[in-house]
Amino acid sequence: MAVKGHTPIELNPIESHNDEWWRLKRITRSLPESYASIHVPHTGALWRKMLAFAGPGLMVAVGYMDPGNWATDLAGGAQFGYLLLSVILISNFMAILLQHLSLKLGIVTGRDLAQACRDHYSRPVSFILWILCEIAIAACDLAEVIGAAIALNLLFGLPLTIGVLITAVDVLIILFLQHRGFRAIEAMVAGLIVVIGICFGYEMIVSQPAWHSILGGLVPSAQIVFNPSALYIAIGILGATVMPHNLYLHSSIVQTRAIQQTPEGKGSAIKFATIDSTVSLLLAFFINAAILILAAATFHGTEHSTVADISDAYKLLTPLLGAPLASAMFAIALLASGQNSTLTGTIAGQIVMEGFLDIHLAPWLRRLITRGIAIVPAVIVTWYYGERGTGQLLILSQVILSLQLSFAVVPLVMFTSDKLKMGRFVNKRWLTYLAWIVTVIIVGLNSYLLVQTFADWL
Repeated sequence: MAVKGHTPIELNPIESHNDEWWRLKRITRSLPESYASIHVPHTGALWRKMLAFAGPGLMVAVGYMDPGNWATDLAGGAQFGYLLLSVILISNFMAILLQHLSLKLGIVTGRDLAQACRDHYSRPVSFILWILCEIAIAACDLAEVIGAAIALNLLFGLPLTIGVLITAVDVLIILFLQHRGFRAIEAMVAGLIVVIGICFGYEMIVSQPAWHSILGGLVPSAQIVFNPSALYIAIGILGATVMPHNLYLHSSIVQTRAIQQTPEGKGSAIKFATIDSTVSLLLAFFINAAILILAAATFHGTEHSTVADISDAYKLLTPLLGAPLASAMFAIALLASGQNSTLTGTIAGQIVMEGFLDIHLAPWLRRLITRGIAIVPAVIVTWYYGERGTGQLLILSQVILSLQLSFAVVPLVMFTSDKLKMGRFVNKRWLTYLAWIVTVIIVGLNSYLLVQTFADWL
């Protein structure tokens, strides 16, 4: 791909990150309405600093527990018990690594990943990357909208089409919260994650899983590789783990903290932001693992071991577990997951458009466009095909995400391994090697999954 020489180093000076420099260069910051809006104490207790940086990691973690992941987790637990828990764990470690690189890029250079791509690549290449990213965000948003609509259908019997339309209110929620500051959006996301955690905590209690088998499932097994069916689901779990829009999102929202723009200040910010990200993604691991564990404890070894559909799982949970709230808690968690994901996905859409194109629309207009891109096809499919169509649409959304992932991961690893861009914060050699290994694995497995998916359709 064509490259504009080394202009990024002029745009991203390591030591000259001050207001006057930015004003003279006329370079727009990422999410300008929220940039450096959250105070960070530079002295005082350690826990105060950690609390100041808490939030972006939770917003990123939402993408790792969205409705698009539920089907693979349900299928894995129902068919193979606790065997694929190790795949979820390994996938989570990969996500922790890539999100660390993303937050480091944003803190050090003052540019989000979309802006960094626009700085580095030629205009045609940047435009193509933007189109691919917009398609991926729309696909991800589509899965989240459908997931929330299914939850509303299960809880209240609302038609799927009506449920899809109701999910559009998240635009109004974001606009309301934005006027109260970025912390209000983070608090909303954190609250919904707590709801999801409580729901699955209840499910773990009533399903009474085999805890010794859970520990055994965390250890990788050769059976995963040699069993074609298990390998296919494992690749699906791995392929859906890293959401491309999360890499753009994280590199932007870490800049909402008012850090000291010095090497020491940036180093401290990277440390605390990494702690926030790691802890949040480990929480996402427990949610994803809980879905698989619930399916393993309830369906594996029974006549329902082929359950992979969310609606089927909902209908069977209460009868099989004998717990009146089991199905309701499952649907409530799905609704919270879908709504949470649409909140963060809409913000990611704004970051991507502004970053790649340097076009700045009113936030309400940008979010309305993003929501419309997801809702229009969802309404058409749910109205025309019903529940069967939404299932196919969920699969298609994951295929599109797989197609775009490498176009986000490869530039991220390239940029954070470039000393001209990162200065003293450039990736260590061992980290660069590890990041490229993870990239090759993700891209390779996604490619394999795509080939298998298209082969099934043909």
